This record gives sequence, structure tokens and C-alpha cells, in this order.
Amino acid sequence: MAFSSNSGGGPMADINVTPLVDVMLVLLIIFMVTAPPISHQIQVDLPQPTINPPPPPPNPPEPIKIRIDAGGGVMMNGTPIDMKALEAQFNAVSELEVERQGKLEIDTDPEAEYEVLAKVLARAKNANLTKIGFVKAGG
Repeated sequence: MAFSSNSGGGPMADINVTPLVDVMLVLLIIFMVTAPPISHQIQVDLPQPTINPPPPPPNPPEPIKIRIDAGGGVMMNGTPIDMKALEAQFNAVSELEVERQGKLEIDTDPEAEYEVLAKVLARAKNANLTKIGFVKAGG
């Protein structure tokens, strides 16, 4: 049996990829170890399933419609409102019984700044409003 060796012919044309694979595996392990601590958790209260859900209220309250436009303006039910008045309205709504509180529907312009939305959500959270929904622009 004869084995051929590359001792007689020209240069070897194969690339040794073993070091490249080793480096890539080490980087993969580093990213797998460091990625989970970097992410942070957000507390979300999801509805829990019930066997006997309560019946819907006979005449539900009107939703509170908040619109945030591209310029940073906030409108409540179609009328412009500043943040202090919005906070006062949220506090007034939070003093009602939970069944009589209207759902807060937030609609934002696609060009609106996130800071304004964050301020509205912070004021709703400070007023202990729990029925908050996001609606699609124009819908």
C-alpha cells in the first residue's frame, strides 16, 4: 500500500480553519454567559384565567382617549391638555370605583417622542390607573 505525501509537490492549498473555529466558539460562550445579566425584567401583570368570569357591566363607562401628536402635544378626548391638568384628571378618575373607571386608550403619532408617552404613563401609574390600552393610529 502506498500513501501519498505532500512532500514532493508544491505548496499546500488548504486553509487551516481550526483556530478560527476555536475563536468563534470562545466568543459564542462569552456572549452566552454575558447576555442574560445584561437584559432587565419588566413587571407585567397578565390576566389570570378564571373558571367563572364575572359578567360584563351593563353599561360600561366611556373610554378616556389620550392622543399624543408629533409635536409633543397631548389631547384628552379631543381637547388639548397640559401635563398638570392631565395628572389632575387621572387622579379624579382613580377616585371612582374600579367598575366606573373608564379604560385609558393611548394613541400616539408615529413621529411622537417617547418621552411624552413615558410622562403620560408615569402619571397614569401614579394615579393607580390599571385599565390602560394602546390603540393603533387612526383606529
